[in-house]
Amino acid sequence: MTGSFEAALLVGALVLLVAVVAVRFSTRLGLPSLLVYLALGMMLGESGFGIQFDDADLTRILGTVALVLIIAEGGLTARWSSLRPSLGISATLATAGVMISVAIVGGVLHLLLGLDLPTALLYGAVLSSTDAAAVFSTLRRLRLRPRLVAILEAESGINDAPAVLLVVLLATAATSAAAPHPLWWDALLFVYELAVGTLIGLVVGFTGRWLLRRAALPSAGLYPIAAVGLTLIAYAGGAVVHASGFIAVYVAGVLIGNARLPHRQAILGFADGIAWLSQIGLFVLLGLLASPSRLPEAIVPAVIIGLTLVLLARPVSVFLSVLPFRWTTPVTLREQAFLSWAGLRGAVPIVFATIPLSLAVPGAEELFDVVFVLVVIFTLVQASTLPPIARRLGVTAGAEPTELRVETAPLERMRADLLQLDVPAESNLVGVHLDELRLPTGAVVTMVQRGETGFVPTPSTRIKAGDGLLIVASDQVREATVRRLRAVSRRGRLARWFGENGADMGD
Repeated sequence: MTGSFEAALLVGALVLLVAVVAVRFSTRLGLPSLLVYLALGMMLGESGFGIQFDDADLTRILGTVALVLIIAEGGLTARWSSLRPSLGISATLATAGVMISVAIVGGVLHLLLGLDLPTALLYGAVLSSTDAAAVFSTLRRLRLRPRLVAILEAESGINDAPAVLLVVLLATAATSAAAPHPLWWDALLFVYELAVGTLIGLVVGFTGRWLLRRAALPSAGLYPIAAVGLTLIAYAGGAVVHASGFIAVYVAGVLIGNARLPHRQAILGFADGIAWLSQIGLFVLLGLLASPSRLPEAIVPAVIIGLTLVLLARPVSVFLSVLPFRWTTPVTLREQAFLSWAGLRGAVPIVFATIPLSLAVPGAEELFDVVFVLVVIFTLVQASTLPPIARRLGVTAGAEPTELRVETAPLERMRADLLQLDVPAESNLVGVHLDELRLPTGAVVTMVQRGETGFVPTPSTRIKAGDGLLIVASDQVREATVRRLRAVSRRGRLARWFGENGADMGD
């Protein structure tokens, strides 16, 4: 017994280390990390090292826990100042957009593949949610307009909630001998779960902020544990009252992550590490559950369904979701095209596919295989083509400051953040002297990295292409600093004369 436990622990540790190293190589090759993790799981499975694993129910439970932690990290690291202007669009995409996508995919599959309508709609529901892990990890490597990043990240953090409700409703209806509930009942249940889940997230988030600000914990390492524990309470609280735990987690995470808490950077770093661990464990587990011998039969339906989703359902859902905001926060056709292509699927649809599998829904095994193949093919195609498509559509950003997760006592006391700005060759920051940046009082460039060396700049230091600037900005002037840097990057030292204020292109 002891020997088998130690062997399992050894294999688990080796897989974890291989997965961590694989991130570096997958990033260099431009491949999404999730594909590497899925491949690791399949190598360990029945067609590789021979590990037999077919427990769909356990996969669903562990997958749900992993998704909760991934969504929590997304909420904790989301900046409310970036999220707020686009929240309406994101919420509409995550709710109405999900239902539009389900209806289109279900209708097309019913007509083209001859699936009965309930099964076709179940396919649509399983595939309707974009994947938080895939979106977060992919978009953060791109230099995109902040509003587009905010829309996609918020959508992926929110849309798991309505999607899983639809999957459970459809899967339960397919296996229940009782007469299905009337449509109005399911609609009320849908609204109840989202509304109460949001309320629970607000309660836990505000309560958690209050507690963490006033708690004098004996160790700095306890604050990150407490913060992540609060997001788990939000999920469990929602689940206990039959509301959406996923939406509760995201809302609580956003509230806690945007508060000025003790050891805030340590909290964010810990959440990031937990999210990576969850991704690795989740994808490897899903790879183990897959049966490679059955997957070739799923290729043709997976391609048909994927093309329907990417070329029809997603663009239509994006177009209709942004339509109500055309007067307040208009989204251009180019931005809509990018939002359509960037709706990445990842582990979430595969996890959702384990729900009908664990409930023994007729055809659930074929559904799981199709979803697995679809995710692999279209994640590879979409993620690898996002950078050139973003450039082609003109939705890239020149130079965008990003927050570094560095915890120091002076920054904590000053309520300041450390920002990093990489200067691309095409930026109008090139050739500007530091004193010409005219940063607001409370912000200063503390170091310049040039090549392999770094130095403390003077006001007369001229910025060169490829420089990396480290900027300390107090909380009060952080947003003004970002806007000023963005303005100079676009129009140079005379940005104000050109009326450039550094607003996001979608503001």
